Amino acid sequence: VTLFAQDLFVSQSSKVHELGTVALTSDGRRFRYCLAGGSSLVAGRLQQAPVEVTNHQNLTPAAAAIGATEITVTLGATLATANQYAEGLLIVTTSTGSGYAYRIKGHPAAALSASLVVTLEDPLQVAIVAATSKIDLVLNPFSGVVIGPVTETSCIVGVANDVITNAEHGWIQTGGPAAVLADGAVTVGTSLVAATGSVTGAVKANAGGVEQEVGRAITGIADTEFGAVMLNLD
Repeated sequence: VTLFAQDLFVSQSSKVHELGTVALTSDGRRFRYCLAGGSSLVAGRLQQAPVEVTNHQNLTPAAAAIGATEITVTLGATLATANQYAEGLLIVTTSTGSGYAYRIKGHPAAALSASLVVTLEDPLQVAIVAATSKIDLVLNPFSGVVIGPVTETSCIVGVANDVITNAEHGWIQTGGPAAVLADGAVTVGTSLVAATGSVTGAVKANAGGVEQEVGRAITGIADTEFGAVMLNLD
């Protein structure tokens, strides 16, 4: 199946779509374009968004006027690599301008606790006040995707249909019928969540807790086997 410029079962280093690009197949399955991070992604396993960088949140900005497309922030005690947040979001979290999210076009590298100039795709709609506004830098959730760990550190964003090699690009599924690993027996129609605390990348029956629902079982699935799940992540 060819999805736009890259086949569904291809993993490649070159990036041919924006991260998070949506693609639909003729049978109604939905996919998102991603970059694998940390290790290679494995077919039939849940995939998680990258872990937040807490030292890149609640940052103090320099003042910026309406219409500005460059925002300067002071980082916490973690460096930023060049374009680490490209295609992610700059969110104004408190005070003047709060509630606005701006797509990040790019930025240079910066040392820990240093100033970082972030270039936005769109201009500021509300001025930023240096004394009171605060800024979060948020990674694109499809940049640096990892197999869902036993202890979640972000949200589930999809299921891999094939191996996507670490640091390469490919498609993960977010909607429609998919093959997913089960931790524990699953009955038809069961609401499913990530099997945190036990098996990486697997689903388990929703026990009514606060976990993120990822879909519902189309068929019964035996413990440790892969079965049909109707994903509703997108």
